[in-house]
Amino acid sequence: LQWSSPPEAIERFKSQEIWFAPPQFYELCRLCNFSSLHELQKFSSDRALEGCERWMPVMLTASDGYIQLLPGDELYPEDPDYTGEKKIIMSTDKKVEDLIKEGSEFHRIVIKNMNNLAVYVNIQAKYKHRNPLMINSDCSDYSSRL
Repeated sequence: LQWSSPPEAIERFKSQEIWFAPPQFYELCRLCNFSSLHELQKFSSDRALEGCERWMPVMLTASDGYIQLLPGDELYPEDPDYTGEKKIIMSTDKKVEDLIKEGSEFHRIVIKNMNNLAVYVNIQAKYKHRNPLMINSDCSDYSSRL
């Protein structure tokens, strides 16, 4: 067991030393907003009574990867299938890159393969929360010191 800061964990993920699922990648990208544990604790304390939103990603299959759509993304369905009973399959012949170029409101995790994830968010976070930093597991562009 080894302690890693969010940027260190992302680096270890990139080098395939460790693996984590897209929701954990998303949360590590969110934690990269904070430069210290004290800053994270203050933020958590300040927004503790604001509430939270429960949501579920919806998978969109593109020709060269997958996109986990999250609420607020322009492609997120109006009535998502939370239970799986409707058996709705969202797919397109477009490439992930084309879907990004064509879009304007993003809240998504792009999955090219198990070790190539990217977070795209440009919507306003609810309940005074912080959006994750938009990090692609192919490059390093974060400044957290947690």
